[in-house]
Amino acid sequence: MSYTVGESIRYIDDFLIYFGLALALFVAFIVVYTAITPYKELKLIREGNNAAAISLSGALIGFALPVASTVANAVNVVDMVIFAIVATVVQLIVFVIARLVMPDLTGSIEQGNSAKATFLAAISVSVGMLNAAALVY
Repeated sequence: MSYTVGESIRYIDDFLIYFGLALALFVAFIVVYTAITPYKELKLIREGNNAAAISLSGALIGFALPVASTVANAVNVVDMVIFAIVATVVQLIVFVIARLVMPDLTGSIEQGNSAKATFLAAISVSVGMLNAAALVY
């Protein structure tokens, strides 16, 4: 049996579709998440607020993990989009629960409290990992 380059790139179109869609969903998540949170993460990050960077980074990883799992396991792109929406909702719920557990969370992040931002990031990543594992079907 001989090897050809064609065998390696046979599914490049599928790669481009799933990867491109995953990136588009990632950008959409950033837009939705930063619009819903009560502080302006990107502005705070531009100003050098490490707490805002930590908390947003956790949410991004917490979203990317289940989307990556969905890319690997989706039966089609519709399946992928549905579970990306689920991952978005899960991350928003995580944010709400973290605020209930720690009512001064958002103000603390705005003020640069890295400890509370790390707490939020850890919860976001942890739940994202569980979400990703649940998407192996």
